[in-house]
Amino acid sequence: MSEILQNLTILFVEDENETRKLMEDVLKYEFAKVIVAQNGDEGLKKFKKYTPDIVVSDIAMPILDGLDMSKAIKEISPSTPIVLLSAYSEKEKLLKAIELGVDKYILKPIDMDEFLLSLAHIASSKISSTCIVDISKEYKFDKTKRILIKKDKEITLTKKELAFVSLLVKRLGTVVLHEEIKDVVWIGESVTEAAIRTFVKRIRDKTDERFIKNAPGLGYKIDIE
Repeated sequence: MSEILQNLTILFVEDENETRKLMEDVLKYEFAKVIVAQNGDEGLKKFKKYTPDIVVSDIAMPILDGLDMSKAIKEISPSTPIVLLSAYSEKEKLLKAIELGVDKYILKPIDMDEFLLSLAHIASSKISSTCIVDISKEYKFDKTKRILIKKDKEITLTKKELAFVSLLVKRLGTVVLHEEIKDVVWIGESVTEAAIRTFVKRIRDKTDERFIKNAPGLGYKIDIE
């Protein structure tokens, strides 16, 4: 298991059910979180919802193919690494992938060891270079290690607290809605607004009252100071 991958979220997009399930099972051992989609349209929606660290997608898919999905993702987040998979070495598609800024083009069938090494290399070279987010003079967040730092000291957070802070850091200065917070932090669990307020208070107790700002009736945000 790569140390850098185990702290990241991956979006895997594949229309073939058996392949998608097989890859999901493999990737769960390598990544902190695996999100799957069955076509480019669903993949784009899940990218907007979960903002994964890296995207891997098949090219030939119904509704929206991997190339068009990659183009849309790059318009939203140019720095997000994208790896495309194809059963065919088609020059036209390869050139379009390069033009879009896709990081790697891998031919099927996939050599799993080589595939995982490629992902680790892409992550370390592209993500690590911008892994430290300066939130304020006091606070920093290491996106790769998923560590919140205050005045050079790590703040101990639970798994859910880290997921919450990580989500807000990805959207610095922007309000993250209650619905998205529930989907990302409490996956499949039922949680009340009161429980979220108590949860946020615990994080503020570990940081300070000003660290997380409340947008009444909407959600929460962290501002860059």
